[in-house]
Amino acid sequence: MVIIPCIVYSQDEQSFKNEISKLKEDNVELNQRLDQLQKMVDDGLWFNRLSDVAFVDKVFMYGPPPAKVKNPTAMGAKNPVKFWSYVFIPKNIDQTKKYPLLVLAHGGVHGDFTTYHFHMIREMMAQGYIVVAPEYRGSTGYGKGFYDLIDYGGLENEDCDASRQYMIENYDFVDKDRVGAIGWSHGGMISLMNIFEHPNEYKCAFAGVPVSDLIARMGYATEEYRDIMSAEEHIGKTAREDINEYRKRSPAWNAAKLQTPLLIHTNTNDDDVNSIEVEHLIQALKAEGKKFEYEIFKDIPGGHSFDRIDSKIAKEIRVKIYKFLAQYLSPQKPITSLQDINKAAYLPVK
Repeated sequence: MVIIPCIVYSQDEQSFKNEISKLKEDNVELNQRLDQLQKMVDDGLWFNRLSDVAFVDKVFMYGPPPAKVKNPTAMGAKNPVKFWSYVFIPKNIDQTKKYPLLVLAHGGVHGDFTTYHFHMIREMMAQGYIVVAPEYRGSTGYGKGFYDLIDYGGLENEDCDASRQYMIENYDFVDKDRVGAIGWSHGGMISLMNIFEHPNEYKCAFAGVPVSDLIARMGYATEEYRDIMSAEEHIGKTAREDINEYRKRSPAWNAAKLQTPLLIHTNTNDDDVNSIEVEHLIQALKAEGKKFEYEIFKDIPGGHSFDRIDSKIAKEIRVKIYKFLAQYLSPQKPITSLQDINKAAYLPVK
């Protein structure tokens, strides 16, 4: 006679386990609601803090259908993904003329576009750029359904390009021949992938501390980060299980596609996107014989955010970025000095 051990829970024990499971679900829902509330508060700050220099709007648009659909036979399963984008337009433009457009992709896994970018948007407004900042699929602040649509290195890129198309189609004063892609970290990765896949649509691009090699990244990332990538609703496999999928989503492994003027920045003390990733991208572009510009900064204070914070050296580095963009986009009033930056973003408008 074989006795098979088993665990029998009493009704009270099972009820307790069910209650714990329900509490965990409720906590996820609560966090999503708090994210939505925080997003609404931050949106109010955008409208309030930029009212003196910009027209600020938030528009609803669409990108491709979801990468994964659990029930593809359900009604509407193949509908495009709808998402919001921020639009910033300088108040002093002449709407009978044409102005350059910057497609600014935010960073972060499940990140979103926040007033962290406030001073940089003021700097861009002062130069005469139109800016669109897409809240591509997977962004935080729009509920769990949208959050779970994350497609890191995949269709999120097409969402950002869709925001470019939207601006050209809906604003006559946007110059379709003067469009730049710009972003940092995950946003830098999106800017790279967009110029690789749509080289004729972008005049130039800047990629700051860009995620560049997901295969290398999986080697030094935390377990939590790796779990996001391999989750069922996302890629669904680890890098070890499907190395080609991770390669397909990595700029360093797509370097042969570069045709667009490009500037890359990285920092050796970056504790988020290790400079080894960006250096692999730089080496790959050189191996393909590509012409581009780059700078590897040595231990600049601020680490991952070294050129986005409000320090003097960060602003000086942003001057370099704006000078690069101006070569190809010809804004009305280009920033060329630290004094220009301070006047544009840190002093009251007279």
